Amino acid sequence: MPVGRLCGIALAGGIALLAGPGRAAEPAPCAPLDHEGARYTVCTVDLDKDRLQLFWAGKDGAPLGSLRGLAAELSNRGQRLRFGMNAGMYDFRLAPVGLYVENGRELKPLNRADGAGNFHLKPNGVFYVRGRLAGVMESERYVRANLQPDFATQSGPMLVVNGRIHPKFGGYGKSAKYRNGVGVVNGHTLVFAISTTPVTFPQFAGLFKDALKCASALYLDGTVSSLRAEGGSAALGQGDFWPIGPMIGIIGR
Repeated sequence: MPVGRLCGIALAGGIALLAGPGRAAEPAPCAPLDHEGARYTVCTVDLDKDRLQLFWAGKDGAPLGSLRGLAAELSNRGQRLRFGMNAGMYDFRLAPVGLYVENGRELKPLNRADGAGNFHLKPNGVFYVRGRLAGVMESERYVRANLQPDFATQSGPMLVVNGRIHPKFGGYGKSAKYRNGVGVVNGHTLVFAISTTPVTFPQFAGLFKDALKCASALYLDGTVSSLRAEGGSAALGQGDFWPIGPMIGIIGR
């Protein structure tokens, strides 16, 4: 969601089916999950098998703008988008507001500023991929680690830190929105989750901590939370037309 901007449109609940051919050769990456009275779609990524990348702009330098735009761009390259999700907060130009690394190039620096809004609810964090390993790390720890990732995106707040829910979520128990985030099961197994009913920060963090068993998890965004993924005889889609900035994608084999 653009930082500093309120979105006046509501996301339709549930997962819609988009027209498209099935891909029976590869198992569907996503599945529904109910937890503590809320509904989610959870997508598992194994970096030993899956090719994960971050995307922002096309060859012309303009933001791709949506998951539909990303799918079209990959199709023009003779590739297909097997799974896609929005990957962090952005400004009015659809540019990342924090660290963004693509193919080893840092296109936006780490944002350590204080401010209002979810991004600045410290600690915030970084999701990164290096080779076949990935992680979620608090932003200040990321600075000290001096990593050189292939891909990275900064967002906030952290949902789970060292196995514990973010300490400042106590006052967010009544603010329910559609939300999405990423958690790390181990160095090469990731889980991406998007709610299909509005959830609070404590609920969403509890999903990663208790149901998905993630010691670390990062919030990616809310309201504009988007998903596009192959599944069965059609593709799963939720908000895949929203205008968004950085995106996570798995390219099909």
